[in-house]
Amino acid sequence: MFLITKWFGVFLHDGEGIVEYRLFPKDEKEIAKRLLIIEEGGILDEEKELSRGKDVNVVEKRLSKIGKYTPRYELSLKIIASDFGFDTDILRKAQIIVIEEKVKKELGREDLQVIQMVKSVEELTKILNVLSERINEWKNLPVQDESIRYLNELKRKVDATIDELKERLGEKMKMLAPNLSELVGPLLAAKLISVTGGIENLAKLPSSSIQILGAEKALFRYKQGKGTPPKHGIIFRHPAVRSAKAKDRGKISRVLASKISLAAKADSFTGNFIADKLKRDFEEFVRSIKK
Repeated sequence: MFLITKWFGVFLHDGEGIVEYRLFPKDEKEIAKRLLIIEEGGILDEEKELSRGKDVNVVEKRLSKIGKYTPRYELSLKIIASDFGFDTDILRKAQIIVIEEKVKKELGREDLQVIQMVKSVEELTKILNVLSERINEWKNLPVQDESIRYLNELKRKVDATIDELKERLGEKMKMLAPNLSELVGPLLAAKLISVTGGIENLAKLPSSSIQILGAEKALFRYKQGKGTPPKHGIIFRHPAVRSAKAKDRGKISRVLASKISLAAKADSFTGNFIADKLKRDFEEFVRSIKK
């Protein structure tokens, strides 16, 4: 007995014909709801109901919990939507809903919000530097026009906005990536997430790649036969790396990258808080290097 799921229903057949089935409601929202469950690897209520108490074979890996997975099995019987009163217009509308829901979910990801905040802080910092240079040049004049106060006011506003964004960023990071934030600080953690495009992307990277994130140009030059391989990238911002002797920075960066990898995996996949041990082990390693 085979369990087959189509966009319009779930079917049981014995290889010769359909013996039982459960059709979905003829409503695009209901069909879209089921399509989303399927895309996420879930099992539909209709699938559970039809397979309950039966020895069934399944052709989708996601259904291996309720039946024997039999890949590449092709049925001679075609199950056609129109035979059961469904037309492709319902499918088209359901697919539009699915796309809208996926886009909405993607845009609502907290790490995407973090990325925008990091980029905003960086861009505002550049603006702040430009304003500071302009004000300093203006102040060097023997006489300043009172218009300089407009730039001073703007500089204060930009400065205050950066501080507010950093504070908000710290709050978000403690919720989104508590392990990573505790290990390297919320601002560096946010930068790592920004560069990789998300916490899950960071978690999937090997520690060797994490070590040189942000040093891609130096790595490219080295591969072209110019210069030496980079020992660190963004993680140079960490106090332990930045304050270390040049000969020790590579070793410290390598260990820190491995701890970052573990922290990101915990934040993204398990939810376990392991930052205390990671931080303690890293600090002990740094102390042993400095002896």
